[in-house]
Amino acid sequence: MIPAGPVVLRPLDPADAETIARACADPEIVRFLPLVPVPYTRDDALQYMEQTRRDWETGGAPFAIADAGTGEWLGNMSLMARPRGMTEIGYLVAPWARGRGVATAALSALTRWGFEHGVRRVELFADVENLASQRVALAAGFHREGVRRGAEEQRDGTRHDLVAFARLPGDSGERVRPLLPDFPGGSLTDGVVRLRPLVAADTACYLALQNVPDVVRSSVPPEPPTYEEAEERCRTAGANRLAGTGLEAAILDAATGAFAGDIQFSGVIPPLAQAMTGYSVLPEFRGRGFAARAVDLLVGWAFEHTSLSRIIAGTSPGNIASHRVLERAGFTREALLHGLLPGPGGTRLDDLQWYRLRDDTRR
Repeated sequence: MIPAGPVVLRPLDPADAETIARACADPEIVRFLPLVPVPYTRDDALQYMEQTRRDWETGGAPFAIADAGTGEWLGNMSLMARPRGMTEIGYLVAPWARGRGVATAALSALTRWGFEHGVRRVELFADVENLASQRVALAAGFHREGVRRGAEEQRDGTRHDLVAFARLPGDSGERVRPLLPDFPGGSLTDGVVRLRPLVAADTACYLALQNVPDVVRSSVPPEPPTYEEAEERCRTAGANRLAGTGLEAAILDAATGAFAGDIQFSGVIPPLAQAMTGYSVLPEFRGRGFAARAVDLLVGWAFEHTSLSRIIAGTSPGNIASHRVLERAGFTREALLHGLLPGPGGTRLDDLQWYRLRDDTRR
């Protein structure tokens, strides 16, 4: 038995079977663990326990996650031997036990236990859309190492990307805090617009936005994405934010919830504490100040909740509407960069750049 704060890691017991079967009907477990049978029965749970007994004989270490006080089953977590001396960790947590730090506590404890028993590297893989699991990995001191493209087959035969994390014995084990954390409460609003993270379900709206002619002209390069490219961008937006490489959010009409546009941070340079913002709004939502409100919301959030101190933006010198958006959001013109951007037919386009600083008092 391994103590882990509010939980303990203990051997699985046949008495857990009914509870495991109930948990494995959860849509999130079904979605992100494609090897879990559907429907999942008590017999499936007992067969899994039989497999765990064999796993101990081949270098694995499977445990139940249980409440430290009552012993109630809350999830499963296993160390699994892999080729080249690697060890992978995998887990599931019952839906009624989430949001209490159960997975993070168990993951930290089992990883330490593995190192004490000679493990030299622990790997963890999470579906690119499974942001909850990625947050657990970071909270338990795992470092993101990249994306394994098409690494896991889904129930329908398609293949999904997996985000790879790892922890070494010499790592501190302290929480890895994302440069671009979650929005407080999941979204930002000023009562007129609301910003929330871009997700796969936004693909059709995002694609329509990116095919608006003036949005295409201001894109880099000035070409609309394919459906597949738009879907990939929406599907991976959350993982990219947790990685600190960028942030993509949908601009919504706060009154109706309708998709009105897109806003992002890109070109994130942590040593400079700098990021670039860009934005687009559907024609039917223009003239209502949505873009300026969205920029002001996002930049204000960044200065309050991240280490970013300088946000820049680029515009076409002739895009007066975009200039006004940035002026209303507190940005100042900085420089005209000649021939910076690729244009149609091999041409080069000028870029008028703007900036806003954390401590700028001129607003």
